[in-house]
Amino acid sequence: MPFDINGWEFLLLLVVGIVVLGPERLPEYAGKLAKLVRQVRDLAQNARVQLKDQMGPDFEDVNWQQYDPRQYDPRRIVREALLEPFKEPEDKPQSGAMAEPAQPPHDAAKPTPWDADAT
Repeated sequence: MPFDINGWEFLLLLVVGIVVLGPERLPEYAGKLAKLVRQVRDLAQNARVQLKDQMGPDFEDVNWQQYDPRQYDPRRIVREALLEPFKEPEDKPQSGAMAEPAQPPHDAAKPTPWDADAT
């Protein structure tokens, strides 16, 4: 089923519908619901066709599935990050070796560097 409803849930909804609407009005509302579902489906299909026409042939080979936000489950992302092996960055010094800083620290006895063109 498109709404992920199992058989017992559907049966329960049907019973609630019969109780709330009554058996004489239920077929009328079921028909209205079916008509509404068809209209929404047709609207979505027409929007999809119109979007493809407006975007042109350049976008026919785009994999739109990769942009689906439902595939980005935070639990799965964290689990995969925790399970992959740890790799030390290559620019980090090896254990015990101290790397020299890229620029020597400023000597307080010397005046502060000044760039007249920058001000």
